[in-house]
Amino acid sequence: MSEVYAARRARLRERAQAVGSQSTLVTRPANVRYLAGPAPQGTVLLLGKRDDTLVCTGPLDERPAEGRPDETLRIHTLPGTDGDPAVSAADLAAAHGAESMAVEEHHLTVARHRALRSVAPTLRLTDIGGAVEQLRVVKDEEEISCLRIAAEIADQALGELLESILVGRTERHLALELERRLVDHGADGPAFATSVATGPHSGRRGHRPTDRRVEEGDFLSVCLGATYRGYRCEIGRTFVIGTSPADWQIELYDLVFAAQRAARESLTPGAAYRDVDRAARQVLDSAGCSEGLAPLTGHGVGLEIDEEPQLAPAAMGKLDACVPVTVEPGVHLPGRGGVRIDDTLVVRPEADGGPELLTITTKELLAL
Repeated sequence: MSEVYAARRARLRERAQAVGSQSTLVTRPANVRYLAGPAPQGTVLLLGKRDDTLVCTGPLDERPAEGRPDETLRIHTLPGTDGDPAVSAADLAAAHGAESMAVEEHHLTVARHRALRSVAPTLRLTDIGGAVEQLRVVKDEEEISCLRIAAEIADQALGELLESILVGRTERHLALELERRLVDHGADGPAFATSVATGPHSGRRGHRPTDRRVEEGDFLSVCLGATYRGYRCEIGRTFVIGTSPADWQIELYDLVFAAQRAARESLTPGAAYRDVDRAARQVLDSAGCSEGLAPLTGHGVGLEIDEEPQLAPAAMGKLDACVPVTVEPGVHLPGRGGVRIDDTLVVRPEADGGPELLTITTKELLAL
């Protein structure tokens, strides 16, 4: 992996040099991990003229659970636990003769930005913007492999839940059980807070589980994700509890499924982000379900659960191959409930079989 990390840093260095910066300070944790590998919390990365340095608040763990950072990097450890690694990195850059340093202004607080200027007043600070996030959009096959394993773990946890007795159990209890099962199957942990929504809560995006108990005839919508080696996937499914679905439930489910399928089929290299969103939204709009729709149909995933690109009405840009995204349309009817169907897929060209579905739990409307 050292060669992979070095190549990523080289691409970032080129971007920084293009805006006239001799050094670059990376502070956003996911970006540090992308460029340097697993590192202790709070670590920052300094790309210098000659050497790249990780600045840490304490010594590296000899046997870390998630692995060690790139061994080719220099390690600078602060003498105490009270120092700011970013401020120390700026001091190092100035001491090594750098006259300018690119920073991630979108991640720095005002106070931290002032501290950087204070410790190195001769250092000209420029904004690198979302350069690292842009590099992270297209994944290599090693990254996709981690996402594929994360998806398998999430599928396993969800599949086991479907085989258990659900009536009478609370949303909160089911969510906790799902998160335990994720870890049991090898996940680093949940990719985000697991959502379990029943009855009138079902179909809500980002619903926080409550003490409402599962009842016969409920819609049950579940959204969960696993993290594996730092990479996060997402899956969402909706089921009916204990009985044959009512006609309105079948109609609503078929509608959301059709919207999700339309968006999935539009995931091709070169497709505009907004066109993927439009493919799902048009299906729902035509059925009179335009009110209350989520602001987006999907988003990128990787070291964070919500990355670029955003599949939204006003999103600018086009899909590339090897970009993992979610497709997650849903409809919620106030007081009745609703449906969400959520998959993680990787954009692939038609010659390679089209979009690769990572989350494979059935999308059939099951009565549990």
